Amino acid sequence: MKVIAIANQKGGVGKTTTVINLAAALGELDKKILVVDLDPQSNATSGLGVESTPGCSIYQALLGDASVTGLIQTTQVKGVDLIPAELDLAGSEVDIARMDSYLHCLNNALLPVTSAENSAYDFILFDCPPSLGILTMNSLAAAHSIIVPMQCEYYALEGLSVIIDLIYRLRDSGTNPGLGLEGIIMTMVDKRTNLSSQVIQEVRNHFGEFVYDATIPRNVRLSEAPSHGMPATMYDPSSSGAQAYRDFAKELIAKNS
Repeated sequence: MKVIAIANQKGGVGKTTTVINLAAALGELDKKILVVDLDPQSNATSGLGVESTPGCSIYQALLGDASVTGLIQTTQVKGVDLIPAELDLAGSEVDIARMDSYLHCLNNALLPVTSAENSAYDFILFDCPPSLGILTMNSLAAAHSIIVPMQCEYYALEGLSVIIDLIYRLRDSGTNPGLGLEGIIMTMVDKRTNLSSQVIQEVRNHFGEFVYDATIPRNVRLSEAPSHGMPATMYDPSSSGAQAYRDFAKELIAKNS
């Protein structure tokens, strides 16, 4: 089992789109996935067709008020289960900050799932909020590795350096000694422009094999699918966005086999 945080402190780079569609594509390949929605906006929850219900989310598990095993919901997507988010998560950082070992609340909450001798899941994916606050830090403390979705734009590398520095800090401090960079997935790629090609090449020059061969295009179906409560792999299976995430899923499995 691999626990992966999908993280980038910037908003609008495709984190939630990546979580939903990567999970769905892995499910198509007969993998079993648990998505943990840690974003108060609950977009991964709604994007998987689940209605956010107050009192039945990861928030209760983080505070120690509920077991995650009672919060897991089956989704309409093959192979994909979900621990939903709710709006109350927005205020959870204040509550969590008061707790002992506050950076390990998520890790401790997930122990019934992650410590099982025969885990039910092949991958656990964290959808992180667009910040480096306590919720994201909890996800990085609980993860084996990080996937960074990175938009093809001029300033992309600046944000990436912050994430890389954070990995080193979490390792060196002993917060998560085993944390590593799983990979970088380039999103919102427009191959008609020189800028996309230049940014991808620059990122590959810096990070080499950590940059996935798969790239995620700008695709209207990827944008439309969440409003229908499903990943693009279900909404329009033949779309370029859906196929890109299938390629990404195959690459992720190959690198972890």
